[in-house]
Amino acid sequence: MSPIHVIGGGLAGSEAAWQMAQAGLNVVLHEMRPVRKTDAHQTDGLAELVCSNSFRSDDSEQNAVGLIHHELRQLGSLIMNAADANQVPAGSALAVDREGFSKAVTEALEKHPLIQIERDEVAGLPPEDWEKVIIATGPLTSPALSAAVLERSGEDSLAFFDAIAPIVHFDSVDLSKAWFQSRYDKVGPGGTGKDYLNCPLDKDGYEAFIDALLAGETTDFKEWEGNTPYFDGCLPIEVMASRGRETLRHGPMKPMGLTNEHQPDVKAYAVVQLRQDNALGTLYNMVGFQTKLKYGAQADIFRMIPGLENAQFARLGGLHRNTFLNSPKVLDGSLRLNADPRIRFAGQITGCEGYVESASVGCMAGLFAVMEAQGRDIAAPPPTTAMGALLGHITGGHIIREDGAGKPRSFQPMNVNFGLFPPIETPTRDAEGNRLKGKEKTRAKKLALTSRAKQDFAEWQAGLATDVLAAE
Repeated sequence: MSPIHVIGGGLAGSEAAWQMAQAGLNVVLHEMRPVRKTDAHQTDGLAELVCSNSFRSDDSEQNAVGLIHHELRQLGSLIMNAADANQVPAGSALAVDREGFSKAVTEALEKHPLIQIERDEVAGLPPEDWEKVIIATGPLTSPALSAAVLERSGEDSLAFFDAIAPIVHFDSVDLSKAWFQSRYDKVGPGGTGKDYLNCPLDKDGYEAFIDALLAGETTDFKEWEGNTPYFDGCLPIEVMASRGRETLRHGPMKPMGLTNEHQPDVKAYAVVQLRQDNALGTLYNMVGFQTKLKYGAQADIFRMIPGLENAQFARLGGLHRNTFLNSPKVLDGSLRLNADPRIRFAGQITGCEGYVESASVGCMAGLFAVMEAQGRDIAAPPPTTAMGALLGHITGGHIIREDGAGKPRSFQPMNVNFGLFPPIETPTRDAEGNRLKGKEKTRAKKLALTSRAKQDFAEWQAGLATDVLAAE
């Protein structure tokens, strides 16, 4: 059997290659770095994390992201194995040492006997003699390949901007002003309840910071970027500030659940949190502080934050353009290109957003390719599961409606969330018969959704032949 070619060595491509090889298929994984670099990557490693080092919530009972963690682990995910092995403290989230994580993924793929890694750029459509292909080139797809795919699909691409948060050297943080604490002292995977560095601002300091953000010089857009929107889940901090002076206090700078150990009787007006970025604890990233400010402006403005007056930056923030397909129109239910079914797509180019979402779509693309190679019917995860719900959004769950101008509303990228799941009857009373209200009712509904998802996922997984699934 001819090998299956995977184009792109990010999280989705790495996961797809792993799932197929573990099921006994020969795989050629093509990664263009270092032959051709991107605006966001800094290394040649596979599955490099270019934005945050957080895989977000690991709570599989109350959070859709944590649920997708659970499902990937059940499938022997390489991405989750590497994340778990390289986790760093991050409260209730799963965060990783980004270098250790990428190294673990790279070594696993390099050592696999059925995976061949080619460091080359696939310019244009894959050669016709490649019988099966998975394109997982992510939001930074090379111009040549992007143009060729769009020409074949007959659809215009969509795009949005994604921004990168700065990283600070820990030893440059003033610990007489900053303190360690997780919000509400919550203990997460590998954490202690003191997993974040917190820098407090009083009202005057916050107002001055907002003024500086709004006045800061930002990077100029290129002509072709002028009409590109932002993804709301990763807005630059100065864009958030422009939407209202209090926006940041209710977003990444919210002070709730935190008590300043240096001044426990003084309530901070706003708080900047930094999260450990590597296993050594020498680097911390500024949570939610993705930005398109120019480098000189960034250093000056961020040093206004108490505790960061002498901050040294290992990396300043940046901005890159993401592209993705109009997937509900150009892909079928198993992620194949309607105009060329030998080609599947995976990862962010399909219109999912987030590390684990990308990995999960890569995982599904790999499993679908295995089923196809074995002559089996494609069995997608049920829509009641996190992976199935995300697949549904990508391949057909989006409703195209007419807006006031008479134009169709475009498909937009999406993180996994409970809004993508089919409805479920919400429990109204607890075990003692007391009526549930407010947050208790919300928690009960989320638990009902995740419990149903886990049961349906287990049944789906049990229905697959063992040789389809990646080894534990």
